[in-house]
Amino acid sequence: MVSRRIRIFFIGVKKYQGNDEQICSQIINDCYNKQKKCFMVSNGHFKEFFARDFGWCTEALVSLGYRQKALDTLDYVLGTYRKHGKIMQSISSGGAPFTFPHNLFCPDALAFIIRSLKLAKAHQLVRKYKLFLNKEIKRYFNEVVDLKTGLVKKQVRYSSMKDHFARQSSCYDNVMCGMLAQDLNYFKDIINPFKKQGYNYKKLLMKYFWTGEYFLDDLSGSRHVAGDANTLPFWSGLITDRRIFRRVLASLRREKLDRPFPLKYTKRRIKRQQAFFENIILPDYETDAVWIHVGLMFIISTYYFDKNLARKYLRKYKHLILKHRNFLEVYEPDGRPFSKLVYYTDESMLWAANYLYLKKILMT
Repeated sequence: MVSRRIRIFFIGVKKYQGNDEQICSQIINDCYNKQKKCFMVSNGHFKEFFARDFGWCTEALVSLGYRQKALDTLDYVLGTYRKHGKIMQSISSGGAPFTFPHNLFCPDALAFIIRSLKLAKAHQLVRKYKLFLNKEIKRYFNEVVDLKTGLVKKQVRYSSMKDHFARQSSCYDNVMCGMLAQDLNYFKDIINPFKKQGYNYKKLLMKYFWTGEYFLDDLSGSRHVAGDANTLPFWSGLITDRRIFRRVLASLRREKLDRPFPLKYTKRRIKRQQAFFENIILPDYETDAVWIHVGLMFIISTYYFDKNLARKYLRKYKHLILKHRNFLEVYEPDGRPFSKLVYYTDESMLWAANYLYLKKILMT
């Protein structure tokens, strides 16, 4: 990251030719490692596989004609995970699985692997890795779920979206549990321990996180409005009520989390959540910066309830793509590319697939 930061200072990010769709298509192809047959997060400094990032893009990739490459990716990563004994968040360019922060369990890795297998209709891969997947499902259930409530354990710090933060049973992690419990029902070849317990994650989210206006970020007692907590319940399909979305949308817009374009994590720093080291190195990286991955999921969620507003947001993204001739990772609160002393926003993100998918369904 640091060496790339120096390079960016002198020559800037890569500039792609063509219109917005051509730029995004080139980026998707650049993110595919032909040697490993695996999609990477980016062709910038995150030239690695991330389970959550791939999971965010799987539906788009399949819809855009990359199903076989998505299947090849899942075969490669499951084979690598099985070789090393467990599913982790990422696989390095050298083929070693890892999680950041180090040694923390990540409740979304398995959830997004299962979601991706489902979206790619990868029944053959599920049968191929059945024993390994069943072992990891059992491990997940034991590591994450509070058996009394069905919620994510409150006193454990997990690796998660906003991995620079220490949250207590975050809404995002509970959505991951609910999504996993739901998606496991799709496959008859693997176990679903959630089903035996009878947990209803829609009801759990409404009981423990819904304030009447928005979903809480976690169960620490903080009342701030967070972008991921109020996007993933809808994006995952757990919450489908139009009235709830309208109230959430009003809360996000009141906090200006969708400005200058979607979506900021929070309006300001939440000091009790921030890990010291990460905050010193990259202040505000996961607070009021504008994140494109969650922004795209927010626009996808908005599409189901307000197509005109979704189109308005997507036009802002088109402007960004054409302005920078690339698909960047994160922006400053005022809309400039995110830039700190040792870090410059990543580029050529696989998330460009979600932009093309949105344009496909919104502009036809």
